[in-house]
Amino acid sequence: MKNEKHCSGCGVLLQDENVMQEGYTTSLDNDLCQRCFRIKNYGDYQVVTRSNEEYIEILKSVGEKKDLVLYVVDLLNIEKDVTDIRKYIQNKMILVLNKKDVLPKSVKEEKIIQYFENMEMPFEEIIVISTEKNQNIDYLLKRIKFYQTTNLVYVVGHTNAGKSTLINKLLKNYSDNTSELTISPLPSTTLNTVKMEINDYLTLIDTPGLVDIGSIVNFVDKDMFKKLSPKKEIKPKTYQLKKGQAIVIEDLVRIDYREGEKNSFTLYISNDLRVKRFLNHHHEDLKDLSKRTYEMKFNEDLVINGLGFIKIVNQGTIDVYINKDVETFTRKSLI
Repeated sequence: MKNEKHCSGCGVLLQDENVMQEGYTTSLDNDLCQRCFRIKNYGDYQVVTRSNEEYIEILKSVGEKKDLVLYVVDLLNIEKDVTDIRKYIQNKMILVLNKKDVLPKSVKEEKIIQYFENMEMPFEEIIVISTEKNQNIDYLLKRIKFYQTTNLVYVVGHTNAGKSTLINKLLKNYSDNTSELTISPLPSTTLNTVKMEINDYLTLIDTPGLVDIGSIVNFVDKDMFKKLSPKKEIKPKTYQLKKGQAIVIEDLVRIDYREGEKNSFTLYISNDLRVKRFLNHHHEDLKDLSKRTYEMKFNEDLVINGLGFIKIVNQGTIDVYINKDVETFTRKSLI
């Protein structure tokens, strides 16, 4: 008889025949695949590459239902267009802005919500949370009850936005269910949909995260990846730059201030990342990387996908040197 048992950690179909294939377990009596077991017990991560086409098909299948959807977004790495998800899912949807704990405490959640509401976002509600600090989790559950159409609620978002961590937090706070999803800071931990019953009226369904192909995390080693992901509140670094000066972050990105009056550059990135300022343009560090030029307006952010963002106060021209496949863009200042 063919096995139909799935891993309780990542959702993949369990199998005990091929150690090289996903879903392998030493015994079909186990609840976890070997990969999830090693992540949970040893922090030993095995990379699994999946195409976004597979994930998009899962999103489309969610869109064919009438269930409520939670769209989880990492506040430090907000997508260029958070409304893109609506191409696949038209359901009632709550935008859940996660990881408030990594932004400075001085940043008020009301200001963040207003920022998105000013853009007339197509969501039922926008809620700022921190699973790490248990912030607004009670409120989120109340709003889920208010908007849900059935007992099923889907959780979607990009990799590392904190979907599985949120579900585990809801399980811990409000459920007798002792199961938990496998969580890891690296992409593609959840491989299939996983149902988690909170109580009789609410079952959350975790979905695989969309892989951000333009994220800088795809182009660094594990040691640098650990430095990229903030583990505590960011301490913003502000540099006053004159024309001809530059900022270099590790060996990842160089920003040259090419034209404009004296300007303020505030970096919202992990505290673990090393930053250098060059006072003249004669330093050639990282100039072999791909160059792109931006004409910055007043109070705009330069966003570097997977790294964070840099708030630039005044108008000016900047050159950005970075891996050619890493996405960068500008937006009105979030903070």
